[in-house]
Amino acid sequence: MRIAVGSDHAGYELKTELARQLADAGHDVVDFGTQSADVPVDYPVYGRAVAEFVVGGDADYGVCVCGTGIGISIAANKVTGARAALAYDVTTASLARRHNDANVLCLGGRTTGLAQATDAMATFLSTAFEGGRHQRRIDEITRSETGRASEAADRPDAVGRSVLQGSHRDDQGDHRDDQGDHRDDQGERQAPTR
Repeated sequence: MRIAVGSDHAGYELKTELARQLADAGHDVVDFGTQSADVPVDYPVYGRAVAEFVVGGDADYGVCVCGTGIGISIAANKVTGARAALAYDVTTASLARRHNDANVLCLGGRTTGLAQATDAMATFLSTAFEGGRHQRRIDEITRSETGRASEAADRPDAVGRSVLQGSHRDDQGDHRDDQGDHRDDQGERQAPTR
């Protein structure tokens, strides 16, 4: 397989070790950087580069690493066709592939140990998409990306909504319910204070 990898400075060490493991296993690895843990860089650049390479068909999968994996997954998911999934163990890595057909694995260099990351990556790369009911959901995501979400054949006529009645604090710090009545800290109705 051809795997694209990328990270910011916070994910550099984990990305470098995972890339080495991939190459040792016989995979073709394309490393988009960064090339140092010592120079701060911005994770969106690397998440986008990996996702574009995967979506463009130049790699089978991508592996991205930043400090937590959160930021780089958000950045990668801005690329139409990317399905970047933050995983932190074999269960989340497996479900990302089986149910979500994820094509980019995102990991946290500061939050995921090497053994967990190695196992998660191996699981991600060896797990097939189940299709079936999950394909319908992937198709809906694709329609959302292209602005055609309303074309879903199985879309309900109306999305169910519920409103919880509660209270909030007004500009003076007093509690008010949705009708504007003042409430004390225990929720009892009070006369307004002015």
